Amino acid sequence: QVQLVESGGGLVQAGGSLRLSCAVSGHTFSTFMAWFRQAPGKEREFVAAITWDGSATNYADSVKGRFTISRDNGQSQKTVYLQMNSLKPEDTAGYYCAAARRAATTTGAMDYWGKGTLVTVSS
Repeated sequence: QVQLVESGGGLVQAGGSLRLSCAVSGHTFSTFMAWFRQAPGKEREFVAAITWDGSATNYADSVKGRFTISRDNGQSQKTVYLQMNSLKPEDTAGYYCAAARRAATTTGAMDYWGKGTLVTVSS
């Protein structure tokens, strides 16, 4: 089992920045980590992903150049981050951390999910 707990969401003005964190605990084998988001009335969509060793990242076209995913495989706490810059009102959504045993960017391929953190970008 892998437990994921997101934090760092909030209200920010357009053009601002936020950094989301995902605390990873449990049986943290070589998991592939990802962030997804879901806006009201819309399906959950892929945002960014990173291999557990950080050797590769992947981004949705809508966030390329603005968002950066990273991870810290610390001894005491493993954490995955999503740095979000130049935020736009259309980035408003619940943001969810996810983990998978294999590299994937679809919701159905993820094995574990956090409960999410809300990001609201005002215009």
